[in-house]
Amino acid sequence: MIERYSRPAMSQVWSEENKFASWLKVELAVCEVYTERGEIPAADWAEIRDKAGFDIARIDEIEAEVRHDVIAFLTSVSEHVGPSSRFIHLGMTSSDVLDTALALQLKEAGTMLLEGVDLVMVQLKNRAFELKECPTIGRSHGIHAEPVTVGLKFAIWYDEMARQKKRLEAAVTDISVGKISGAVGTFANIEPEIEEAVCSALDLQPAPASSQILQRDRHAFFFTTLALVAASIEKFATEIRHLQRTEVGEAEEFFHAGQKGSSAMPHKRNPVLSENLCGLARLVRSHSLAAMENVALWHERDISHSSVERVIAPDATILLDFMLHRFASMMEKLVVYPDKMMKNLELTGGTIYSQGILLALARAGVSREDAYRWVQRNAMQAFNDGGSFKGYLLKDEDVAKYLSAAEIEEKFSLEHHMRQIPTIFARVFGE
Repeated sequence: MIERYSRPAMSQVWSEENKFASWLKVELAVCEVYTERGEIPAADWAEIRDKAGFDIARIDEIEAEVRHDVIAFLTSVSEHVGPSSRFIHLGMTSSDVLDTALALQLKEAGTMLLEGVDLVMVQLKNRAFELKECPTIGRSHGIHAEPVTVGLKFAIWYDEMARQKKRLEAAVTDISVGKISGAVGTFANIEPEIEEAVCSALDLQPAPASSQILQRDRHAFFFTTLALVAASIEKFATEIRHLQRTEVGEAEEFFHAGQKGSSAMPHKRNPVLSENLCGLARLVRSHSLAAMENVALWHERDISHSSVERVIAPDATILLDFMLHRFASMMEKLVVYPDKMMKNLELTGGTIYSQGILLALARAGVSREDAYRWVQRNAMQAFNDGGSFKGYLLKDEDVAKYLSAAEIEEKFSLEHHMRQIPTIFARVFGE
């Protein structure tokens, strides 16, 4: 049983404490590399390593005066370290710290999101195999088309999430990049070898080229990928909402004992979890647009992207993390109604088997145009007057010239439509 969503770890990624800890991690990594190169005395490195710290309240106090967050942070760190702090931030610019630390945070958040995707895929696979042979009506344009199985629906969703996982893995790789290249990316006051060593120590790749910042197409790719994952969850949730409609009634979200659906109507059981997921997907999608608008900055850098990222980075990752866990739990407990599915499947008097008759007539020598017209008129009679589509076909003189009663009967086979489901499952799951 999947527990109720509780992911303080994802929120912690974006806490003030972790933000400054990530900044300090970058600064210390640079100092350590300088020390290994003999450019910081070992005694001073020991002082920095052992005493480096920060006080958030003090940072806020300093920032209120200097109006610069990184300077306020460095001042607080210096107060902890003492005279050896003169070696901290050598040859660096603020964005060396900010962008590299943000990469660490996004990588950590992205790794957690991949865990959520895996959780969703486990539940989709479980339900797909459980309902592999459970027939239901397939719909196109919202109208009855031909039979499918519930398991096939979920196998398709699983396959989609497998693609989303690959995209997210690529986005996490693309964002796991640091830069320690100085004020405009020219390494004027710091060596490229230092950047390479620092990024290696932080398990990041060094940007091949950077301005004052890492280029924001990387971030746009990351947040757009989050929006794509959210779009898939929205798609799945929309299907569940449709299946829970009173007129359909083929599946519904688990309704807890004591749960209330409406303040006015005691009979209501609403798809509130699915609706919630659809709403949250809109927010995640909006953040991807903001990330794309961050790509175009002035010259080597302006600051217009910064305020955006302070909002969208925690919001998009926390929202999607919540969505993935909520959907996985919802799928695990989703209630399905096979009897209602069969009832709906038979609702149109067998007209869902019309294509089989059409093809049989064509193979028997009837032009496609005539065959279509004959089949359609019998289907419309079943729609308009009720009764059995098969019964009307058996009485149709044109059809009878080409198909025997046994041949017509043969085309009204649910099993015929199910026979390739194992092949599809083998393609999707490799089993």
